[in-house]
Amino acid sequence: MAAILIDDVTPGVRITHDVFTTQGNLLFPKGKTVMPKDIEILRAFLIEEINNGKSPKEELSAPPVESNALNEIGAKVKAIQKVLSFEKDYEKMITLLKNVFRNVAVTEIPVLELRIQMEKLLQYSREYNILTFYPKSINKQDYWYHNAVLTGLTSYKIAHWLGLPVNEGMQVAFAGLFHDIGNAKIDLDILQKPSKLTASEVEEIRRHTMYGYELLKNVKGISEGVRLAALQHHEKVDGSGYPLRLQADQIHIYAKIVGVADIFHAMTLSKTYSQAQSPYLVLEQIDSEAFGKLDPKIVTTFISKVTQFHNGTMVRLSNGLIGEIIFSDRSYPTRPLVSVDGTIYNLIENHQLFIQEIIKRKEVLQKS
Repeated sequence: MAAILIDDVTPGVRITHDVFTTQGNLLFPKGKTVMPKDIEILRAFLIEEINNGKSPKEELSAPPVESNALNEIGAKVKAIQKVLSFEKDYEKMITLLKNVFRNVAVTEIPVLELRIQMEKLLQYSREYNILTFYPKSINKQDYWYHNAVLTGLTSYKIAHWLGLPVNEGMQVAFAGLFHDIGNAKIDLDILQKPSKLTASEVEEIRRHTMYGYELLKNVKGISEGVRLAALQHHEKVDGSGYPLRLQADQIHIYAKIVGVADIFHAMTLSKTYSQAQSPYLVLEQIDSEAFGKLDPKIVTTFISKVTQFHNGTMVRLSNGLIGEIIFSDRSYPTRPLVSVDGTIYNLIENHQLFIQEIIKRKEVLQKS
C-alpha cells in the first residue's frame, strides 16, 4: 500500500481508503479521484497523507485521462436521460392525480392506474433527490397535487431507510399520495386563500383528515395504514396534534412517516399563501420539532440520509453568495462547509449564515 504525503498529492490520484477528519467524520470516501480543490480541503483539515494503494510503476500504467473522461461523459448522459424520463413520468402522475382529486366525490379512485404510474416513478428512486428536485413547471394553484406526489415519493424512501418490509413500500407511497385527499371536499376559496384564515376556516381545513379517511374507507387495493395516514398525519407524539390528539404509539407508523415528509414539502413548495423556503432551513426547523412533536427516529434518519451525499451541490447562501458544498459534518448535517471562490464558509461556526437555496449549475453559468 502506497502512502502519499499531501505535498506530493496531484490531481487524478485515486484514494483507496476512506479519509477521516480528526473528529472521525468521513471527509473523502475510498475510490474518489482527487481534484485540485480537494487538495486544499485535505490541507484545511490537517490531513498529512493519503493511501492510493498503488506503486509508482502502477500509477504510470493507469488508464489515460481521456478514456476516463469519455466514460464520465457517457455516465452523465445516461444520468441526464434518466432524470428527463423521471420528470416526464412525474408530470403524468400530476395530471392523473388532478383528475382523481376533482372527481373523487363522484367516481371511484383508480387505484390500479395510480399504482402503475407510481411504480414507474419509484423505478427512479435513486434519481429522485429529495433536496434538489423541484417540479419543472408548477403554479401555486397546483400545490396540493405536487405535495401529494412528492410526499409519496419521499415517504417511500423514508420507509426504506427505516428498514420497513419491502412489500410495504407501495402502501407507504400510497399513504403519502393520498394523505391530503380530504382536501377535495374543502372549498377551493379556503384552500387557496392568500390571506389569514378565520377560526372557522381553520376548523374546516382541519376536517380534511376525517374527510380523507371517509373517502378512503371503502377503497380496495390500499391498506388500513394508508387510511390512517390520511386521518393521523397531523397528530403529534406529545398529543398536541389533530383530529384525535393521539400520542406516540397510538399513531400509525405510516402517519408518522408521512407527517415528516409532508412538513418538508409543504414548506419547500410555493403556494398561494406562502413562498418556498430553503430546504436546509426547513430541515433545521423539522429537527427542532423532533423533541416532543415528531418521531425523533424518523426525523434523525430523514435528515441524516438526505444530507449524506451532497458534496459538490451548488447553493446560494443567505448573504447572496453562490458556492459549493465541500464537506458535511455528520453531527451538523444542515450546516456544511461551503466553498465560494476559494473562500471556505463554515456554517457551523457562522450561525447567522445559512443555505438559502439549492441551485442548478446552469443558473451559476448564467450569473458568472
